[in-house]
Amino acid sequence: MQASKAENVGRNVVVVGTQWGDEGKGKVVDWLTDHAQGVVRFQGGHNAGHTLVIKGVKTALQLIPSGIMRDGVACYIGNGVVVDPTHLLAEIERLEGIGVEVRSRLFVSESCPLILPFHVEVDKAREALRETSGAGKIGTTGKGIGPAYEDKVARRALRVQDLKHPERFAKKLRELLDLHNFALSGYLHSKPVEFQPIFDHAVKVAEQLKPMMADVGYILHNANRAGANLLFEGAQGTLLDIDHGTYPYVTSSNCVAGNASAGAGVGPDQLHYILGITKAYTTRVGSGPFPTELPMDEPGTVGNHLSVVGQERGTVTGRPRRCGWLDAALLKRSIIINGISGLCITKLDVLDGLKEIKVCVGYELNGKRIDILPLDADDIVACKPIYDTFPGWAETTAGITEWDKLPVNARKYLERVQEFIGAPVDMVSTGPDRDHTILLRHPYKA
Repeated sequence: MQASKAENVGRNVVVVGTQWGDEGKGKVVDWLTDHAQGVVRFQGGHNAGHTLVIKGVKTALQLIPSGIMRDGVACYIGNGVVVDPTHLLAEIERLEGIGVEVRSRLFVSESCPLILPFHVEVDKAREALRETSGAGKIGTTGKGIGPAYEDKVARRALRVQDLKHPERFAKKLRELLDLHNFALSGYLHSKPVEFQPIFDHAVKVAEQLKPMMADVGYILHNANRAGANLLFEGAQGTLLDIDHGTYPYVTSSNCVAGNASAGAGVGPDQLHYILGITKAYTTRVGSGPFPTELPMDEPGTVGNHLSVVGQERGTVTGRPRRCGWLDAALLKRSIIINGISGLCITKLDVLDGLKEIKVCVGYELNGKRIDILPLDADDIVACKPIYDTFPGWAETTAGITEWDKLPVNARKYLERVQEFIGAPVDMVSTGPDRDHTILLRHPYKA
């Protein structure tokens, strides 16, 4: 006999980037948290940069979920996230310094792999070796994310739960350090890392982290069954996904919506609405192909306009983001991979004042037209974008909160994008503040 489901089960929303990251997910998560009792990170590490502007005050988060800026909201770091405990505690202290209560509301999965100092050294040394050998950098943040994921997949990772057992931690650390030091000194031409400083520091941070350690998946299950709405916050973007992105110029985790289930420990039946975040144009940080990229150095050019007006620098690294026209053919692939329920278009106001606006609707590859972004990096490099061109608008869209108050040409632009990609535009962001948002269909009420 099938058990009846509780009538008060909460509704859950997954927020994912549909480009190469930096789409403005943090602001949208913060805005949606009005309707959620819990916010969950399910992949990545402190290579994610979510910038929030609340009443004109800017706050940058890297590891802690964006919901922490809302009083009373629980925040969860799921098992799919790799955790640098030193960075986590520093981020907590920084938030506490501006009056945000964190420790009573933050729950960290005991199954999270740890990022330790030797992971950082390996990450940096590999990038340096790629550059000197002529292979070209991947463009990592140098924070040890990739090497930590490698240890996880190789079943040798130290995890958050190991911090509770000093003897076990020490034994596993010696074995893992031997392996990485062999690579550092024997192949990567770098200095080995010492055991004792890492162990001593781990013992200290363990005492602070123990109260926040939790069985996150089980807590989420019970909270949702009791009626709590949950918000799953993705990091990076779909085209940086380790399987579905522009490999090898990708991150080391699965950034797509389906990983919210595996990376948080909940069933896929608990993912009710998938919100894709998309800039009104396209940006990319680091190396890798980018069909609609525009030159940015010369003042007065469109690329320079997007870079300067959009303040396009990486939240984590400070690196300038490469900028280009909106790639709607890229979005088509992201919508398919994620099962997007609706889109939020961000930074529409950055396009204000442009005489004409272009949207990539396909590519020419080897003399043939293709309608969706290929996944082979060499093919993407060879792609020539095919554009639709639209008249721009002179009026400002900054801060507008009603669809009918947008300039006519801005509405036509958004309507054409929606028609081409085959997914509804449910939200439009017209500025960095949480209130600068046009709502057409609410993810928690759709």
